[in-house]
Amino acid sequence: MDTRTSYRHIIENILTDYASVPYAYSDIEQQTIFDRDGDHYLVMLVGRDGIRRVHGCLVHIDLVDGKAYIQRDGTEVGIATMLMRDGIPKEHIVLAFRSPELRRHTDFAVA
Repeated sequence: MDTRTSYRHIIENILTDYASVPYAYSDIEQQTIFDRDGDHYLVMLVGRDGIRRVHGCLVHIDLVDGKAYIQRDGTEVGIATMLMRDGIPKEHIVLAFRSPELRRHTDFAVA
C-alpha cells in the first residue's frame, strides 16, 4: 500500500471512529464526509441545540503532496495526536489552521 492510500485509510478510520461517538448533549449528529477524489475529509455537526440550529465543520483534513493538512480541528484531544498514534509521522502533518510563521515553531511540517 502506498503512502497516500495508507494515509487515506488512517484518516477515514479515525474520523469514522470519532463520529460514531454520540454527541454529549442536544440533538446533534456527527457526519463524515469523504471526498476521495479530491482528498478532502471532514466531520460535520448537524442538528439542533434546543431552538438553535447547529451546522458546522468539526474536523477538516486535506491530503496535499503526501502530507495531511489539518485545516480545522475542533476536537478536545487534537486530531494531530490521533494521526501520529495511528502511524502518520509528525513531519507529514501540517497544522494548516496556524500561520506558516507559527508552524515553524512546532515539531510538525511547515508545508
